[in-house]
Amino acid sequence: MSVQFWLNGEPSVNAIYPSLKGRSVFVTGGGSGIGASIVSHFVAQGSKVAFVDIAVEDSESLVKDLADAGHDAPLFLPCDLRDIDALRAAIEETGSKHGPVTVLINNAAHDERHTIESVTPDYWDERMAINLRHQFFAAQAVVPMMKESGGGSIINFGSTSWMIGQGGMPGYTSAKSAIMGLTRGLARDLGPDNIRVNSIAPGWIMTKRQVKLWLTPEGEQEIMLRQCLKRKLEPADVARLTLFLASDDSSAMTNQTYVCDGGWV
Repeated sequence: MSVQFWLNGEPSVNAIYPSLKGRSVFVTGGGSGIGASIVSHFVAQGSKVAFVDIAVEDSESLVKDLADAGHDAPLFLPCDLRDIDALRAAIEETGSKHGPVTVLINNAAHDERHTIESVTPDYWDERMAINLRHQFFAAQAVVPMMKESGGGSIINFGSTSWMIGQGGMPGYTSAKSAIMGLTRGLARDLGPDNIRVNSIAPGWIMTKRQVKLWLTPEGEQEIMLRQCLKRKLEPADVARLTLFLASDDSSAMTNQTYVCDGGWV
């Protein structure tokens, strides 16, 4: 079976996961890019979706687009993820309005380029706060809800950037490599409570930001050279994998990192 919906004039077809219908899902960085696609795909499954983002205009536009398409609008909660108290409050509000969170998608990140020489201790700490720290504290906040519910799925987002030895952003690649260790540690500790923890490492996904800032003719040539699949990867490619790892269809899968990069790594 499949479900079809439209967002910004583009159709998307996905498998239906009955276990996701009515499930309380919390997504970080859900207002644009991969996060917006994840929010849209969970909404189409009939999940109760809440998301946080610092980009208010993009987030409110997403909520309106989904509501106009006839779906139950997701709950948008503005939040700067460097503020852990605000993140905890957003998760608590989600649990109050949608029921205990049983799916956590730790998607938010920012791949700002920077040179080795320009990095200060404060900037380094900010890179960790934006790309790594909030993932642990979001997981910490949802664990009691998942235990109460008999289990859950936590999906952390890493990156293939460190796997391929990409330069030009050492703070980002350091944080993203740490997510694999975080995932494996949490999976071991939370497995007895039927809480699964996996991570997804996307490759070069053609979000609007990536296309605007980084995609060049030379970059397109590199994609076709490096990837086994000779096509551009879209946010929906990652969202579909996320749905599967959140659903009961993947109930035996934990403690793993799944690479979604068209075969680059």
